[in-house]
Amino acid sequence: MSNKQEDRTVILDNGEIAKATFPVVVSASRSTDIPAFYADWFFERLKKGYSAWTNPFNGKKFYVAYEDTQFIVFWSKNPRPLLEHIDYLREKDIGCYIQYTLNDYENEGLERGVPPIKERIETFKLFVDKLGKGAVVWRFDPLILTDKIDIDKLLQKIENIGEQLQGYTEKLVFSFADILSYRKVKSNLERNHINYLDWTKDQMIEFAEKLVSLNKAKGWNYNLATCGETIDLDGIEHNHCVDDKLMVRFGYTSKKLMDFLGVEFIDRNNPQFLFYEDVAISLDGNRYAIINKKNKDKGQRTACGCMKSKDIGEYNTCPHLCEYCYANASKEVAVANWKRHQLNKNNDSITEK
Repeated sequence: MSNKQEDRTVILDNGEIAKATFPVVVSASRSTDIPAFYADWFFERLKKGYSAWTNPFNGKKFYVAYEDTQFIVFWSKNPRPLLEHIDYLREKDIGCYIQYTLNDYENEGLERGVPPIKERIETFKLFVDKLGKGAVVWRFDPLILTDKIDIDKLLQKIENIGEQLQGYTEKLVFSFADILSYRKVKSNLERNHINYLDWTKDQMIEFAEKLVSLNKAKGWNYNLATCGETIDLDGIEHNHCVDDKLMVRFGYTSKKLMDFLGVEFIDRNNPQFLFYEDVAISLDGNRYAIINKKNKDKGQRTACGCMKSKDIGEYNTCPHLCEYCYANASKEVAVANWKRHQLNKNNDSITEK
């Protein structure tokens, strides 16, 4: 087999040989909730060595091989089914962390398909115990304004969750629902009779000021960060959701991953350390890591800080049925695709195409 990426191939379930991409970092997934609904499928494909992915823009089928995969970023609103698979990742020396969206829209019925908030908080803590603090990132995403939810109510919801997660998370990531820019979101909210309000710049600033004050008053000391937002807010960082620094923290034993990320290790006692102290990532003992490579994914939105990865999810497949969903054209289509998956869970893609 050639070492050139464009020449590498994978053997399919039917014995045929096909060209494939061999990502070092996998995103699972921005397009659907793989941990909640497709965890068994994903880990079966991981064991078989590849899965299929359909490009949402041109409908073409591509193959993703996992031979080189060293790290997986999971995205979920209910990752509980993932718990039984974490040990397999450890056996294979594959690192991971979870972008855990933990919202509270229970009373407003905006997320009818997710478990109760109490259960989701318990799940969050279980994963922290399993993976370590920092490897489970709290997202309250998106922040939605409606005729029933104002800024102060959003802050009350965040305060309730934030109090219960104290000691279990280092960060709170959020974004402002950009409804007018996303046709699917606007259509889904209107179809479901949600009287939404689009955020103004002044409202964003007001929310950020109050959140920073709340974080300080409660003594949480959470790192506060926005996802995909262009606005600069005092006391708020711009997040890197697929984050090379987090990968270093939780995957630094993988030489292949460190080479891919462009990491150099340095001892604190090294005189050169003084030049890197502000950007050095603390590991074990006196050892630190420095990333000497720009890993930003240029294929994402300008405001997105994520590094390059391969997302293996498919749109229109998430049956959480959130009223504001950007990934589903409609609830009916998502449920139909999920039911189709149940009939053929061994397929190499989430949906047969």
